[in-house]
Amino acid sequence: MLAATLLSFTEWNFLSGFSGIKWVGFGNFRDMVNDSRFRWAINNTFVFVFTIVPISLVISMVLAYFLNGKIFAKNFLRFFFFIPYISSQVALAAVFKFIFRDDGMLNDFLVNTLQILHTGGPDWLNSDALNKIPIILLAIWTGIGYELIIYLAALQAVPSDLYEAANIEGASTIQKFTRITFPLITPTTFYLVVVRFIAVFKIFASINIMTLGTSYESNTSMVMEVYRNSFVHYSFGYASAESLILLGLVLAITSINFLLQKKWVNY
Repeated sequence: MLAATLLSFTEWNFLSGFSGIKWVGFGNFRDMVNDSRFRWAINNTFVFVFTIVPISLVISMVLAYFLNGKIFAKNFLRFFFFIPYISSQVALAAVFKFIFRDDGMLNDFLVNTLQILHTGGPDWLNSDALNKIPIILLAIWTGIGYELIIYLAALQAVPSDLYEAANIEGASTIQKFTRITFPLITPTTFYLVVVRFIAVFKIFASINIMTLGTSYESNTSMVMEVYRNSFVHYSFGYASAESLILLGLVLAITSINFLLQKKWVNY
């Protein structure tokens, strides 16, 4: 952390050795203001965060609610949803790249099976309008397993006598969920919001594999830009400045979450 802070005020090509370190003050931060690619990276990262986190939390909460009840093959389904979380991100990204490429399984399904497209399918990986979708879907799929297990643990801690009292009062399933279940699992939801926000801010592997390290402005991320400037252009000073901006945004979002949790979290 200290080294990154010091390097952020320098211009340093790693290949030149320590003798090549040049003090530039706030020059790197001024350059970032005019760096359109880094601005795109910030914008894309926020798009990833505010799509992946809410969608994955809602899906995992609903799945956990049903898997916590009496359902056939419950243990198998828990295992099925958890497997992507513990699987290799590199392997999963490679699979998604195969599915979403021009001649991949998805376009083949849309064109030849459903026949809703009469020409070649969308260019999912290269189109500026579509190339975030495979990354978002992969992140949602891999994150659901962890969130599901945490939600299941929270649901099992909800006192059963509350549901019994609600049944006596004639409460519907939706009423029991909104009046009992959700309020009692808000601390767990808050924990997952904080953890998943931080995790998605660091999104890197799926983008790097799907783009082979050559991400476009429309689907790059902040961590991807830090990596690119560090290990492709060897501009360690500039990359360190970018990493400090990333740290600042993560701290700011986390602080906002802690301030807002007083309004909706029930302890």
